Amino acid sequence: MTLSSTTAANGFPAIAFQPHRVVLAAMAAALVIAAAVFMRWDWLPQYYDLAISGLWQTIWILVVTCVFGFALAVPLGFAQVTGPRWLSMPSKAFCTVIRGTPLLLQLWLLYYGLGTLFPQFPEIRESVLWPLVRQAWPYAVLALTLSFAGYEGEVMRGAFAGVPHGQLEAARAFGMSRWKVFRRVWLPQAIHKALPTLAGETVLQLKSTPLVATITVLDLYAVALRVRQDTFVIYEPLLLLALAYMILTGLIVWVFGRFEARIPVRLG
Repeated sequence: MTLSSTTAANGFPAIAFQPHRVVLAAMAAALVIAAAVFMRWDWLPQYYDLAISGLWQTIWILVVTCVFGFALAVPLGFAQVTGPRWLSMPSKAFCTVIRGTPLLLQLWLLYYGLGTLFPQFPEIRESVLWPLVRQAWPYAVLALTLSFAGYEGEVMRGAFAGVPHGQLEAARAFGMSRWKVFRRVWLPQAIHKALPTLAGETVLQLKSTPLVATITVLDLYAVALRVRQDTFVIYEPLLLLALAYMILTGLIVWVFGRFEARIPVRLG
């Protein structure tokens, strides 16, 4: 029986059996076995429910801030390309300030700034919004959303500017309105151009979520800190934390890869 050069007899790709890959897999297996045998894991059942809660907190904060941040980034980028100066200048200034200051500083300014300012107003304390603004997670969501919007606003600016003007003129020649040209030609192509960068920014957003633990939001990183404080176990929770972030990063890259392969660039 003749086998192809890239497929083994059992149907697996031959590339999976290359020597360096086998060595890496063996090293990974050895590390897993050593971690299971020589490290302490007796604390894990006690904090299992808390870890699941922290994982859910991390995921929903990531999803919400990326969705709303991207929704804000689209007009920010578009205004810088086509908007009048009274729109383009504030958009540029917003992106510059967000990108030029640390996210931790932005988070603390919102939480320790607005968070301590709101209680001084009886109108806010007696309103229906008080149970919301007295918590920490709204400030975390707001800070991460604005940060994502600031970075992605610049990405979308470049993506909008990179769409060939000839295609836009051709769409107008077909009788499309400005809104239809934007919705069916300009925006889809800009998103397609921005997808690789958007995937990277989403991964960076995931790596920024541990900062919310500094304002008492119970995410995955906060759970690891609590385990260390309660049990004085240091390495084990941090290793699980790193594994969780690596898995989430892999899922993000896979999802964006599927989107990039599926979304067509077409006119009309």
